[in-house]
Amino acid sequence: MASPGEHHPAFEEYCECIYELLEENVEVIQARIVERLQVSRPSVSEMMKRMEAEGLVALSGSSIALTESGEKLALRTVRRHRIAERFLTDILGLSWAHAHHEAGRWEHVMSSEVEMAMDRVLGNPTTCPHGNPIPGSQYLATLVMRLVDVAPGRGFTVDRIPEELEFTPGLLEFLETAEIQPGKSGMVSATSPDGSVTVEIDGQRIGVGPFASARILVTAQ
Repeated sequence: MASPGEHHPAFEEYCECIYELLEENVEVIQARIVERLQVSRPSVSEMMKRMEAEGLVALSGSSIALTESGEKLALRTVRRHRIAERFLTDILGLSWAHAHHEAGRWEHVMSSEVEMAMDRVLGNPTTCPHGNPIPGSQYLATLVMRLVDVAPGRGFTVDRIPEELEFTPGLLEFLETAEIQPGKSGMVSATSPDGSVTVEIDGQRIGVGPFASARILVTAQ
């Protein structure tokens, strides 16, 4: 049972999902939540009714929006998830993929005291390991573009790996191994009509498929 003033982890999970879809400029409808959370359409439909009754979401036709209460819950959950990811990678040395899954558990049980302590130990980071902003931090947005839009022969620095890619099986492991990570610089050596991109990073030539290249955000040099 949730403590007074808190919400069931399922509500946190759904508010977090809606927030992240909005963060990626994706229209929030039930089908997008089904895809992201890998749950059935009836389950999402029932949860939306419950969350509307709790005052966490507002439904208008097929569109779903967070209420003020829903956004507050989402921000708290996302903040704890991203701080946990940073702690698990930077302090404990876990891989990106392992940290992402583990943080999905920590976000529901972390107290405010632990959250503040982690933030202090980490030096008040502004992003998670994948470059996504930590709510409530001093994050400053930069002018970014999609990797697929960088012209061949032009340099880039990886800025952000959006949450959608974190949910794609095997992709976090690939990006971490290939060192396609925030802060890493490289050059686009070739592009293909299907959106595939070949990049050079740290002396490696790496092929990035169209799904990832259309979502990885970089700053051009």
